[in-house]
Amino acid sequence: MLERLASRLAGVALRLPRARTRRITVTRDIPVRARDGAILRTDHYAPALAQAPTVLIRTPYGRGGPMRLLCRIAAEQGFHVVIQSCRGTGGSGRVFDPFVHEREDGLDTLDWLRRQRWWCGAFGMFGASYQGFVQWALAADAGEELRAMVAVATASSTRDSTYAGESFALDTVLTWVELLQAQTVPWLARQWELKRGQPRLLAALSHLPLVEADRVATGVTVPFFQQWLRHHTPQADYWRTRVFDDRLDLVRAPVAMISGWHDIFLPAQLSDYTALRARGAQPRLIIGPWTHGSPGLYVAALREGLGWLGTHLPADGTDRGAAQPTDGPVRVHVGGVGGGWRDLPDWPPPAQATNWYLHPHSALRTCPPVPSSPEGFFYDPADPTPSLGGPLLVAQRAGAVDNRPVEARPDVLTWTSESLTSPVQVIGPVRAQIHVRSELDYFDVFVRLCDADRQGRSWNICDGLVRVDPQRLPADGSGTVAVTVQMWPVAHRFAVGHRLRLQVSGGAHPRYARNPGTGEPLGAAVTLRGGYREILHDPERPSAVLLPIVHSAAQPSTGG
Repeated sequence: MLERLASRLAGVALRLPRARTRRITVTRDIPVRARDGAILRTDHYAPALAQAPTVLIRTPYGRGGPMRLLCRIAAEQGFHVVIQSCRGTGGSGRVFDPFVHEREDGLDTLDWLRRQRWWCGAFGMFGASYQGFVQWALAADAGEELRAMVAVATASSTRDSTYAGESFALDTVLTWVELLQAQTVPWLARQWELKRGQPRLLAALSHLPLVEADRVATGVTVPFFQQWLRHHTPQADYWRTRVFDDRLDLVRAPVAMISGWHDIFLPAQLSDYTALRARGAQPRLIIGPWTHGSPGLYVAALREGLGWLGTHLPADGTDRGAAQPTDGPVRVHVGGVGGGWRDLPDWPPPAQATNWYLHPHSALRTCPPVPSSPEGFFYDPADPTPSLGGPLLVAQRAGAVDNRPVEARPDVLTWTSESLTSPVQVIGPVRAQIHVRSELDYFDVFVRLCDADRQGRSWNICDGLVRVDPQRLPADGSGTVAVTVQMWPVAHRFAVGHRLRLQVSGGAHPRYARNPGTGEPLGAAVTLRGGYREILHDPERPSAVLLPIVHSAAQPSTGG
């Protein structure tokens, strides 16, 4: 009764289509046997409707709590909802090893679905983050029975997100390790740890060597964390069987992609979008003002996802009242004053690539650089430049925040434009070219674009980091390294009176593991060596950020 009431209230609050039925039969803890004998615990939400299609959700995060409400809401819309705990989680057997078994376990679950008397021959998949990874693991082999996918804040490959810029996404990975381990401890113990501010996790994020960080955070050694520290080079065979982007051309189901500008997987998800478009597919793309775990992202995912599934999973010819939106295939939220939702025909939209160059006296200008002396700072990994906001796993710490505290540090350099006399709208991919001379061979370059408002606050818009080593990025004869930093994509309107600001620093800890400056192995490094580096911005070595300026974006959308 309470679950039915909660689903009614949620449907009204989220403006969902009217339920097709309130009569839902729930069967819990069904033992689905995988090919190797592992038992995968599964719940089934069955609507009292004939010939209803199926929505499959596979998750390592348990089947209780908010997932029960989501499954009931989807079942009331006319779907058999099957939610399954990935092996080693939520009561399922064996050991959880990320990405390893998801293809086979997904195929075995599909085979089980085909043997159910209520199976009508059509299904879709839904889920966020890891729940999206398992969709991509199965999608290429699911055949014509797979009619739709809703992939939220996720991507077909996690390797590049884990080692962004060939660094290591320490905060994301270790926080996720701690989150998974927390599911095995009693509820009261978990609540006490959260109330204390997770001191064990905080200590682990600053601990060296990194091979001990998992034990500091959780009390146990986590095998996959150890493997990720060892197999971090681009050529590592370890990841070849744990990514699914090489089979996107085999996916025939329509895909809805939903993400946020400060999501940790956004660049990889947009790579998936580009790959699907290249083979002629028509995915739906929605990017909003959200972080990885923000409530707004999940509200949008539920609303848009049910609409997508309702459009592409008709089993009885009935209009579900959730037709595909009439606006463009791409819908993005443009941040900043005077922004809002925009409907676009594709991603990225046509734009004028414009260099904003670093000039003397901390000036950022579109005119070419002039002869000038470099500007420098000392980076000390024992006191690493902290990360502040941006794409993080934990929504409460992620997103746009005032960057003045970090910009006041001596190890952060900034270049700022004049106050704008007309708005500047930036929509698309962003990259920076920074010329660096360092007294150490091993160092990081972190670049961040900010919007400095009339009150002097500096709001981060997008950023990126590159780890430099002499084998991959050698210096020229003058000791200078030209570092190309691929930054997060963006849709932002810099208003009149605001200023563009570019930060350059030596890291963003603990979002990225600090660079010890020694070239020691990622997991074993304990020696910290600080060093001075210079940013050059003269005509021969023009450091700049390349922004896609859109003078006339598509028409604003009135929807939220």
